Amino acid sequence: MKLLFFLRISVVFLILFASSALLVDRWFTSQASSRIFEDTADIPARSVGLVLGTSKYIAKSLNPYYQYRMNAAQNLYQLGKVNVLLLSGDNAHRSYNEPWTMKRDLLKAGIPDQNIVLDYAGFRTLDSVVRAKSVFDADHFVIITQRFHCERALFIAKQNNIDAICLAVPEPKGAAGMKIRVREVFARVKAVIDIYVLDMQPKFPGPKEPILQQKLEQDAPHSSL
Repeated sequence: MKLLFFLRISVVFLILFASSALLVDRWFTSQASSRIFEDTADIPARSVGLVLGTSKYIAKSLNPYYQYRMNAAQNLYQLGKVNVLLLSGDNAHRSYNEPWTMKRDLLKAGIPDQNIVLDYAGFRTLDSVVRAKSVFDADHFVIITQRFHCERALFIAKQNNIDAICLAVPEPKGAAGMKIRVREVFARVKAVIDIYVLDMQPKFPGPKEPILQQKLEQDAPHSSL
């Protein structure tokens, strides 16, 4: 009898959790729709483009999520939609460095080194978005990632009074894409808890490295002796 009662409670709990998760998922989509663009030509120009990092390879295959983001970042810069690319990702150890990997590929694509800034402490989406403002003094920028990721990143930006828009780049279809999308539902629930319950902050909050100041120093002529 107790076992039956426990099973019923568990089923009710699972139904409530699933319903709440789906509501959160739909809320994220609706609150971000007006700030997401899919055509590079249509997106308003902003000084900074924040590229959210991911691994370049899955096993030994090129990660399409990575490649789509790199292509979009390159196109935005070449069309004059952004002046500086802020590359934010995980730098877990010497052999895994998302920001440097992105920079290397963008340099090969012809993006000038002085217009690339690296954030090695973008361990999570929250860290990348919040640090763009708190560390790099950017609060008016375009995020570059897949649409489902745009929606979560824009939620975090809005809750931190950051004026951000997002360029939604293509994403893979099929089983792999579905798996990522299901995982995203849980990531959104966690984002709500992080913001409203835990008041989560970036793992490394500083020091300040204003992008504008870096640009001024790099562009300033060197005095001759």
